[in-house]
Amino acid sequence: MNAYHPACCSPLDDHDPLPRPLAGTQLISTRFDPALVTEDDFARCGIAPVRGVAKRQAEYLAGRLCAREALRRVTGEPCVPAVGEDRAPQWPPGVVGSITHGDNWAAALVAPDTQWRALGMDVERLLPADRALRLQGEILTPAEVQRLQALDDEARAARISLTFSLKESLFKALYPLTLTRFYFHDAEVLELDQDSARLRLLIDLHVDWRSGAELDGQFVLFEGKVLSLVAVAA
Repeated sequence: MNAYHPACCSPLDDHDPLPRPLAGTQLISTRFDPALVTEDDFARCGIAPVRGVAKRQAEYLAGRLCAREALRRVTGEPCVPAVGEDRAPQWPPGVVGSITHGDNWAAALVAPDTQWRALGMDVERLLPADRALRLQGEILTPAEVQRLQALDDEARAARISLTFSLKESLFKALYPLTLTRFYFHDAEVLELDQDSARLRLLIDLHVDWRSGAELDGQFVLFEGKVLSLVAVAA
């Protein structure tokens, strides 16, 4: 296995911050600093380079390093997921996974496909109240907006940020199963408690995933971020 570790990424961490780690999964994370990424980091890590500004390069490199280590722990083979034509990671046969990055933090989650059909994980920086309120109409359905009426601005902003992340996780879980794109108003968060959520589709995506289908999600708040996960059991 490639022993080089770039200075732009902290040592890989196998702590799973989610409230209910899933059986058979491996979560690996790292922190990254775009200011420290160098031109030869990709070659020295054995990872195909990606075009873009330093932030894009650092987050991609960090996510792939996490994915490679998670795959090594699950399968014994430290491979790097390729990028598909739809920009989604291409996982090797026998496993499912998800990669996320945000606010200089990246993580990958991998599991055998005998236990999980799909995994969708997303991290987001919590939105400031003013920005969250400006974006709520783009992220929330009218019914979701109505449910927030009793909350103050800070609580509403947190709920909007959480809903954004959960819907991103839902998309990342269902897109590989349906190959159908959908958007924020095509699903809703029905229920939320301290660290779990219930989501419902509002459109038909596939013969197996029709309007009204419901899925559970979970989430954790840490360091001004929200990390969410939606998983489909095998």
